[in-house]
Amino acid sequence: MIFFKNVLTTLFIIFFSVAFGQSSFEMNDIFDIQYANDIQISPDGKQIVYRRMGYDIMSDKNVGNLWILNTDGSNHQKLTLKDDSEFSPRWSPSGDRIAFISQGKDGSEIFMYWIQSSKMARMTQLAQSPSSLSWSNDGMSLAFCMFVPSPAPVIAQIPKSPKGAKWAKKPRITDRLNHESDGRGYIPTGYSHIFVMPSEGGAVRQLSSGNFHHRGNLSWAKDNKSIYFSANRTADWEYDFRNSEVYKISLEDGLTSPLTQRDGPDYAPIVSPNGEMIAFIGFEDKREAYQNRMLYIMDCNGKNKRLLSQDLDASISSIKWDADNKGIYFNYDHHGNGKIGYITLDGEITKIADNRGGTTLGRPYGSGMFSISRNGKIAYTFTRPEHPADIALADKKGQNWTRLTTLNQALFTNKKLGQVETIWYSSSIDNRKLQGWIVYPPNYDPDKTYPFLVENHGGPILNYGDRFSIEMQLYAAAGYIVFYPNPRGSTSYGEDFANLLLNNYPGEDYNDVMDGVDACIAKGIAKEDQLFVTGGSAGGIMSAWMIGKNNRFEAAVVVKPVMNWTSKLLVADNYYGYANSRYPGQVWENPINYWKFSPISLVGNIETPTMVMVGMEDLRTPPSEAKQLYHALKLRKIPTVLVEIPEASHGIAKRPSNLMTKVAHTIAWFEKYKK
Repeated sequence: MIFFKNVLTTLFIIFFSVAFGQSSFEMNDIFDIQYANDIQISPDGKQIVYRRMGYDIMSDKNVGNLWILNTDGSNHQKLTLKDDSEFSPRWSPSGDRIAFISQGKDGSEIFMYWIQSSKMARMTQLAQSPSSLSWSNDGMSLAFCMFVPSPAPVIAQIPKSPKGAKWAKKPRITDRLNHESDGRGYIPTGYSHIFVMPSEGGAVRQLSSGNFHHRGNLSWAKDNKSIYFSANRTADWEYDFRNSEVYKISLEDGLTSPLTQRDGPDYAPIVSPNGEMIAFIGFEDKREAYQNRMLYIMDCNGKNKRLLSQDLDASISSIKWDADNKGIYFNYDHHGNGKIGYITLDGEITKIADNRGGTTLGRPYGSGMFSISRNGKIAYTFTRPEHPADIALADKKGQNWTRLTTLNQALFTNKKLGQVETIWYSSSIDNRKLQGWIVYPPNYDPDKTYPFLVENHGGPILNYGDRFSIEMQLYAAAGYIVFYPNPRGSTSYGEDFANLLLNNYPGEDYNDVMDGVDACIAKGIAKEDQLFVTGGSAGGIMSAWMIGKNNRFEAAVVVKPVMNWTSKLLVADNYYGYANSRYPGQVWENPINYWKFSPISLVGNIETPTMVMVGMEDLRTPPSEAKQLYHALKLRKIPTVLVEIPEASHGIAKRPSNLMTKVAHTIAWFEKYKK
């Protein structure tokens, strides 16, 4: 459970910091961090319910409860008395109730909270966890998605064991293309379906059918007689995994009709308030490394499809209609910063808000969300490098901006964080403008020399930005100047920039990172004999590539890398997703091409002392990849050590103690080689 620091405690901390000075951000401070997520503003714009997040020191995990406040910032309190995890709050159309999901020891259930009486009740007894809660327009029904198990395949039977005998467990048999997922493990057999139920409680009815997955947001028709959703219900859906269509399903008989039919993902349908149009996201799939997710509209019968966002060179997400049916609000990223935009039905685009994000705390990736009321008040997650997500409020034009919460005031009043600065520099390859960020140690003195740490982002088609980051701040607090760049292939700089890695990864993105290092040396904040490099996932690939290309770094920490594409692809959980969109052909069709982009091909050049780190349950970049680098360096007698983190998947830092383990070992390795 997450509690407020009381006023006396806050005043004491303020006095203490003034009297005795501020301390640097420390690892144990992670358990005091709080942030806002899943913000939902009431239909009348007077209240906000949100999920207040933090890290529990006893369970060593991320936890969240629902809180509520008025949009003037008053009456900020916990919504219920429950201690269990609460999430997915959704206001009823009239604003009199909040439906939400709570997870207890017996699983996840749908609960209802009545605003006027402050009473709460459990509404379901479900066999599996619900998701994608959605109210009907009349407030009489709820729709949601839920997994429905099915029997696993059986190939052969053996005789039954005698009573009391201890025979081996039965084999696990699968015949599916997608049968495991990193962080989840083996995927049980079955399919996700759409369900409906009365909002006052009662029988739960499965609406969709067939051996297909039905996931994502659900949007009710104006007359409440049908629901719009996205799925892939084609015969070859398992192998046509990039494709999805928008469908309409009847509540009366379950009749399902496709409204889009093209090669590519069409998803996230949202019905306009007048019930006449549907907005959705998608693109025509060209099998490239990256394509912008575009915004479309069509009539509710699927006719008159029209692209709206052709003038925006960015991916769109989280679309929401305005109340008068004249336009649509959406999320997008630009130059490493989360934005909220608005587009009219004529395609005219306006930026509404900056600094949306702050819900991914380990590293400064894009994240965050917004919610809009019928009268145009916009509540959203607001972040800066100095703090994770708080709640901010603006009007429908992005004006009259107010920050409603300062969830970490009690913590950060007594902490001095590293200052974050943007740097732009030019590529030595094609003179492109490239962006990165520098984090200075607290109490930075420009007359002193500091070790310089390069932190490469994952993806690789993602972006870092000017957002709060636990890891960057801990590195800075340890006395390092941290540089984290967005080389070519990063998002938020346009489709062409992100797609430069097509059939060319790693490629000139390596030069972009090194150009940033040279720019920082020219700036006077980095020294040639004080360079260190790290990164995870695609950042681990880049780190391994960098030390294979040059010997300029004193030490490296390569985290959860791909070292050998020919060995990684057919054992990772996403083994089916690389051919042709990342590299031409399957790995057995073009092995030489896959090999030349594998960092293990450069291992004979490495002279840099290197720590290799990986989660022991990583299914995305399996531990065998990290071991290839470690074993190769051991054979070459290069200083190296292998750090394997038990029970950790690809998201090593998901558990707070593992995040601390990752950072602590990285710093310890660098300290060993720091001059």
